[in-house]
Amino acid sequence: MLNNIGLPGILLIAIVVLVLFGRGKISNLMGEVGKGITAFKKGVSDGSKDIEDDKADKARDVTPEDEKTKV
Repeated sequence: MLNNIGLPGILLIAIVVLVLFGRGKISNLMGEVGKGITAFKKGVSDGSKDIEDDKADKARDVTPEDEKTKV
């Protein structure tokens, strides 16, 4: 059903949405979407950093004991 919308159909939908909601509400909505995306990326980045820190904490020294005493 939605396979044959095309560019004219998308433009018509965009114009109808703009008329119904107005430029201000759409602008506010897009601003909130942008903030949400930014917060999501920051959360993913922080999560990745936490995982890497946990892996670094769990790293252990595997140098043989006789090598450690030579240094």
